[in-house]
Amino acid sequence: MSKEKELDELIDKYQCEDGKLTCASAFKVAHKLRISPMEVGNRSKEIDVRISACDLGQFGKQPLGEFREEVFEDIHETCDDKDRTYCKDARELAKKSNLKAVRTAIKKGGLDVIYCELGCFKEKKRKRLYVKTKSWIENEGGELLFGKGKTEILELIRDHGSISKASKMLGMNYKKAWTHIKILQKNLDDALVVSQKGAGENSGTTLTPDADYYIKRYRQLQQEIEEFANERFKELFLKPRNKKKCD
Repeated sequence: MSKEKELDELIDKYQCEDGKLTCASAFKVAHKLRISPMEVGNRSKEIDVRISACDLGQFGKQPLGEFREEVFEDIHETCDDKDRTYCKDARELAKKSNLKAVRTAIKKGGLDVIYCELGCFKEKKRKRLYVKTKSWIENEGGELLFGKGKTEILELIRDHGSISKASKMLGMNYKKAWTHIKILQKNLDDALVVSQKGAGENSGTTLTPDADYYIKRYRQLQQEIEEFANERFKELFLKPRNKKKCD
């Protein structure tokens, strides 16, 4: 008998009346055939057999017991910074007590489980939040020297070799785009673009080394500001969840 046929027969044998295969039965099948739990999980999906009643309490209804501090502490040592433990690690710890005690510690202790050994779920992702910043450089008179909009104009001119094309891509007329550039050059006291008339291969508009310098430094400044702001945002707004303990 082929291994796959033997696997199908065991899955069929251990199926519940509702046609589902419990997590406990799936591991039993894997043990009997000396294959990985993932193989059982993958084959179950292929033949449309759903796995139910997660031993670690992540789906389905499984009874809980008394919360045990020592079991919780053992599991928590395996968790990442988001209080998530691997399925494999949690099941390994169950050998010291039992699955019910581990399941109870996870559920009542506010922990999560990731990377199910049966492949039912790989990772539970929480919604991520970010803080956004907008930075620009002014002189002492409050006049804009450099910022996001000015940077975008210069980058598009560099990429397309044309102020006209850059202005169209930004949805503004040529005169307004050229005015932005003139204001920049006046405030920075540096030439930022060089235009060559004609139809030759050297015609068009290019950026000066000074323009590339300002673009690079502004992008670096904005990136570092955003990185710092997000780290500070996490410290102030994304506090770790309080551990839940049973009464």
